[in-house]
Amino acid sequence: MAVTSEAPAKSSKKTYSYSSDDIKRMLPHRWPMLMIDRAYDVVPGVSGRGVKSVSVNEPFFAGHYPDHSIMPGVMIVEAMAQLVAVVYVAELVEAPEPQTDGDPSASVGYLGSISSMKFSRLVVPGDQLTLEAKLGQRLGGLRQVSVRASVGSELAAVGSLIVTTGRKA
Repeated sequence: MAVTSEAPAKSSKKTYSYSSDDIKRMLPHRWPMLMIDRAYDVVPGVSGRGVKSVSVNEPFFAGHYPDHSIMPGVMIVEAMAQLVAVVYVAELVEAPEPQTDGDPSASVGYLGSISSMKFSRLVVPGDQLTLEAKLGQRLGGLRQVSVRASVGSELAAVGSLIVTTGRKA
């Protein structure tokens, strides 16, 4: 599923890249709610980067705002949360003995909390969001995560999330 490459000399961990087709196998999300196009530099269970190409065809632009298209902050947060899910699922998928029962997307949990989220740049059609996620400590069935989104060298959003590490039926 993933293409591997060696991480920089500072780290002995492998990094992985995932295409949009790989991501569809890893996440339960589908259009129009699948918010990331690619993931790369993924250190399973630790961190990763991703890309969301923002198109004028996104359904939310029809109403937010029709005369001045702005990507809703909640959709930026959703894109960051989906990258978190890829980093988490990668830990299960890339383990020497994969820890999933056939469908890795079944292990994707939920967004539990958004903290200290700051938005510092409007995201508009034509922008390419670069997403970053770094998983923090586990708190039982929860996980703290630091996230950020940027367009080029400009920071668009930064904050912290808490995600569940599993789903209840």
